[in-house]
Amino acid sequence: MLKEAPAELKLVVAGNHDITLDEEYYTRIGHYRHRYRTDHTAASATAGKENVGASDEEEGRVESVREIKALWTSEEAVNAGIRYLEEGVQRFTLGNGARFTVYASPYTPEFCQWAFAYDRGTDRFNAPRSTAEGVFVPPNPVPDDGVDIMLTHGPPYGILDQVVGSHASVGCEHLFRAVERAKPRLHVFGHIHEAYGATRVEWSTRNQSMIQCDKETTLEDRCAYTDVSGESKSPLRVGDETLFVNASVVTVQYQAVNAPWLVDLELPS
Repeated sequence: MLKEAPAELKLVVAGNHDITLDEEYYTRIGHYRHRYRTDHTAASATAGKENVGASDEEEGRVESVREIKALWTSEEAVNAGIRYLEEGVQRFTLGNGARFTVYASPYTPEFCQWAFAYDRGTDRFNAPRSTAEGVFVPPNPVPDDGVDIMLTHGPPYGILDQVVGSHASVGCEHLFRAVERAKPRLHVFGHIHEAYGATRVEWSTRNQSMIQCDKETTLEDRCAYTDVSGESKSPLRVGDETLFVNASVVTVQYQAVNAPWLVDLELPS
């Protein structure tokens, strides 16, 4: 599907359900989940070392995980414009001369033993003020500046991250601090399916302005469209605002009915 998409560049970031792309997780527990679970939408694992018989137990094959990742990083994928993003910063130049810097991360706070997880109290996104012994130092913190687009699997705390029922915000507080510090033009994520949508945040006040899309137009265009370019009625004020998009295609019931987002955005040249 991605190969056939008529786009010059297609950026891919993994997430908690991509268990075969997280090598450490897959070799530790993910291969049990992959082989023996019958319901991939269930919240918690139904198989692990504690409930898989000895005759069924088999260590995860690291080479198979690497073969799967190679599908995303192969020459064929690169020639099709596909770029699989590991956690960290990458820079791109488009054919029209536009240049932009992306910070990507597949990691989300631990939830029901899924992949690419970290303890909610662990800060993966901000460099520590102290490097004393015992202080966690994130391998790929978000830079202070220079990031145009952030592409993470999960949302920052308080932005398009509310779950059904309790309406509690379940995004990452550390990620929010990082995005507030970096102030990118655009931050795209998913993970919380029921919080699908887009909003603009003005950093001086933290006010949020939800993007409203006409349903009939969205159906006709087969996408939810917003224009924050310099030619729009309300251009994005770079450094003062960030456009946040929860681009979850599936609903909380895993029905793929949410329209993909199309954003018109000014990029550096």
